[in-house]
Amino acid sequence: MSQTPSNMLPLGTIAIDFSLKDTISDEIVTLQNARGLQATVIMFICNHCPFVKHVNSELVKIAKEYASKGVNLIAISSNDVENYPQDAPDKMKQNALDEGYIFPYLYDQTQEIAEAYQAACTPDFYVFDTDLKLTYRGQLDDSRPGNNIPVTGTDLRYALNCILENKENTKEQRPSIGCNIKWKK
Repeated sequence: MSQTPSNMLPLGTIAIDFSLKDTISDEIVTLQNARGLQATVIMFICNHCPFVKHVNSELVKIAKEYASKGVNLIAISSNDVENYPQDAPDKMKQNALDEGYIFPYLYDQTQEIAEAYQAACTPDFYVFDTDLKLTYRGQLDDSRPGNNIPVTGTDLRYALNCILENKENTKEQRPSIGCNIKWKK
């Protein structure tokens, strides 16, 4: 199991627009029609990564907890499905249904969106404010498979609460650690 860290896109970066197919609804989703009123979390995940499997239930909890506060989560998988068929769109849909995702699970077939966001691993988290400016990037929390630290979503929750409370996030932002994105090249 590889342990690849986030690239840590510069804070203040404006969210890059996209138009990707949602594997759950089979509809095209854009950043503009999926963004939250207060905050938007864009996360790069996939089906097979043990780091993602480790946090899936917490992602669903956070999505449910923050939806009424104007926060939307958007999941994107950019993995090479030719070499990693378990991450193919039909399997993404089944995984989303099995996990109870209430957020879109988009397929980045060309990998252009992952490249644009400088995504490096799964999971990789990006939090944007109401103006779609990046205010947080990095880990969900300190929990990793096998380290016996409970999954709480502490870092992501803190970042979202800072936006909702209109205060600056002054905590150290630590990279996520996970499986590397499976690039085609």
